[in-house]
Formats: sequence, structure tokens, C-alpha cells
Amino acid sequence: MSKSSETKILMLGVGNGGTLELFNTCFTVQNDKGNFLVDTGGGIEILKNLNLAGVDYKSIKHIFVSHSHTDHILGLFWYFKKMGRYALNWKVQDKINIYCNDIVFEAIKGVSKYILPAKLMDAVYGIVDFHILQDGDVYTINGVDYTFMDMQAKGTKLFGFMCNLNGKQFAFLGDETLNPKLYKNIENFDYVMHEAFCLEEEENIFHAYEKNHSTTKSVSEVMNKLNVKNLILFHTEDTHKDRKKLYTSEAQKYFNGKVFVPDDLEVIEIK
Repeated sequence: MSKSSETKILMLGVGNGGTLELFNTCFTVQNDKGNFLVDTGGGIEILKNLNLAGVDYKSIKHIFVSHSHTDHILGLFWYFKKMGRYALNWKVQDKINIYCNDIVFEAIKGVSKYILPAKLMDAVYGIVDFHILQDGDVYTINGVDYTFMDMQAKGTKLFGFMCNLNGKQFAFLGDETLNPKLYKNIENFDYVMHEAFCLEEEENIFHAYEKNHSTTKSVSEVMNKLNVKNLILFHTEDTHKDRKKLYTSEAQKYFNGKVFVPDDLEVIEIK
């Protein structure tokens, strides 16, 4: 895994699929070569939050969609709507690369033909290259080598990735509880992004486990055993105004490293 230039994580959204106060989980990996968009959220807010963060949607040339659930894929169609109109009126210089598994690819192609005009989608397909991922595929994106992983999820087909950011081992594991078969892949990592659907005491309300998700306690215990140094928790519910404080407090009871519970539009420095 190659070493990158100074890199940050811009959290465009941190909520799960049912949140109203938080946007659905998506983010960009930022360095001096550009923004790598990871997932697209569930609606047009992807464009709004990119704008609020000072990121021009036209500048994004690399997009990874981890799986086909609505809260991760639907924002892509609003991006297509904007980029398609742009491509129809101005020449797009560089191709846009979309990295996804075969299920996501079929969902994109299938849904788009029903909700977006054919002329617009023809323009989009003229400027987009799809990269259909297999487990272990490596792509260099904005100067960083990303190793994409099939997360062997219990639900829909899900991919994550590993890379080196600022000399630190970094992993994004998608939004399902990490399969124990993959524990060895992230042991001793510097930074791990893992979902935390709810607090342990509220599992009987949100039913995280039956949805193949984690509580803050359960993921913190596992990451601590794997000697992860920094844990970034996302894909949470949004019923608590003091969500950050509550989730951080619970995680720190079971995890010895540093805990991040970001808000929408928060930037995390990898150092």
C-alpha cells in the first residue's frame, strides 16, 4: 500500500438509513490530488453537503459505492443528473471512475433507466467508467493504493477497503458488523471506520443485531481485542442531541484507543 500526501476524511453524512437529523453515511478522502467520494447517501443532500463543504461536485473523478442499499446509492442519481446536464453542455475533460461490485452495478443501470432521461444517461455513460470489483482488487486513486475487500456480509453484497493514509494503516469496513473471518485483515491497524447503529442499552429499541449491525459496545470490544489504535464510529441513529458524547463515553469503556464519533460535515485528520 503506497504512502499518500497529507490526507483528511470529510464526513458528508454519518447517519444510518432511517435518520432525519443526520444525512446518511458518506464521506470523501481528501488530499492535494482531489476528493475520493465513498458512498453517496440517500438523496439530493449529497450535493448540498458537498457545496457546504466547499467541494465542487464536478471535481470528483472517483466514486466508490459499497453496496446497493438506498441510503448509500440513491445520491448517485442526483450526481448523475447534475453531471449529465453538464456533459450535455460542456466538454468533460476527464473520465469519472465508479468502483462497485456487480450487484451495485446492476442496480445503478436498472434504476437509472426508469428515473432519468435516456439522453441524459447517454451523456453520463459517455463520461463514466465503471470498475466492477473483485475481492483483493487494487486501484490507485488520487495517489493512494486502495485494496478493495468483499466483506463477506450476511446481508447484501458489501465491499470495503484498506489503504495507507499519511503513513497510517486505514480501513473502511462498510456498514455491517465485521465478519470474524476478516478480523486478521485489520489487526493492529491505525484507523478503522466501523458502523455503530446504537448504544448497547438501546439495542432492544433499534434491534441492531437482527439487522446485522453493531452497538457501540460490541464494536468497541472487538476493535480493542484487535489492537486498533483509532476507531471512527458512523452509521448511527439520530435521536440524541448529545449523541457524540453518549457514543464516545460508551466506546471508551471498552476501547483503549482514541474514539471519533463525527457529525455531518466534520473533518477527521489522519495523523
